[in-house]
This record gives sequence, structure tokens and C-alpha cells, in this order.
Amino acid sequence: MSTVSPSTTLREVIGLDNQLPRLADATLIMIDFQNTYRTGVMALTGAEEALTAGARLLAAARALGRPVIHIVNDGGEGTPYDIRAEIGAISPEVAPLATEPVVVKQVPNAFFDTELEKTLKDLAAGPDLILCGFMTHMCVTFTAQGAFNLGYRPTVVAEATATRPLPTPNGPTLSAPTLQSAALTTIADLFGRIAPTVDDLIG
Repeated sequence: MSTVSPSTTLREVIGLDNQLPRLADATLIMIDFQNTYRTGVMALTGAEEALTAGARLLAAARALGRPVIHIVNDGGEGTPYDIRAEIGAISPEVAPLATEPVVVKQVPNAFFDTELEKTLKDLAAGPDLILCGFMTHMCVTFTAQGAFNLGYRPTVVAEATATRPLPTPNGPTLSAPTLQSAALTTIADLFGRIAPTVDDLIG
């Protein structure tokens, strides 16, 4: 039985630090924790578990007095991403406080054509950003890339993310756990660090 040895990551090649930050020194970005992903056509595998972890992370950030920014995707009226309807609302378990900014986006990268970068500057946020939310292979990955491209140091909390099974270009379905692993691996290759659990940042 042959085995494949892992390649050196791009982060290692260019000398980036892989040490996890402390939540106490970071800004938390909650990405698309919308009802969209809990039911219906866009329901994700493991959404409830990820939401529970996200709620724990949010509570910990608030207890530490850390800045929190919520992201929502607005797909327009009549879509699963209609933020004017219950389906597109942020789930009540992680609903923003009146003092927590909510940034509206329309593409996977939450930095593109939004107020996110300005909001971070207004909060005097440091370079370390903690990302969690939905979907791992889409908005989480591309927001991590967007943060990296702007000079931030994103960290994704794996247990507070989730995705769904999708067909591959040649036909077979890629399972949600496989796609989840692939997305996290893509992020870890260059764009950011991966914290397996909430406790890895608050312990």
C-alpha cells in the first residue's frame, strides 16, 4: 500500500507564523450564521453543531470585551438569502447586540464592496481576526483570503464552520466532511491558521 507524503505548505515556504492567536487579542468575525443554512435547499451538514460552537465563541469574545462583527449575505427578496425575511435572518443563538456592527455583503469575500475593512479600522482592530460561520468552502474561505490579501492574520475555527455535499465536475458527489477538510486545508496552505476547536483559542 503506497502512501503520499504531504507537501510543504506555502505558509512554511514563505515563513509565516502558524501559532494560534488568543481570542483575548483578536477581533471575532461571525460569517453568515443565517437561518438560510439550517433548513431547506441550503441546509448544511453539521450546521447545528457549528452554530453551537459559534455561540460559545461569541459568548467568550463578549466576556473578554473583544470586538465582534457580524456578516450577512443579502441575496435579495424571494431568495434563501433574503435578510428582510426570517429565512435570511441571523440565527437567534448568535444574534448581534445593538453595539455589534452588522456588515452586509453580496459575494463570498466579505471584504469586497462592503464596509468590513472600514469597520475594522473604526474599531482599531489589530491584525488577528477570528473567523467562523457558513459555508466553509465558500464565504469562510474567500473571506479568509480577502483578510490575508489585506495584511490581516485570519484564523478559522473549524468546529464553528460547516458545509454541504456537492457534485464534482466529473459527476460523483463530494461528501460534506471531505469538502470541509479540503476547504480548511486550502486555508491552512496559505491564507490563515486553523483552530480545531473554540477551546484552542480560549484555553
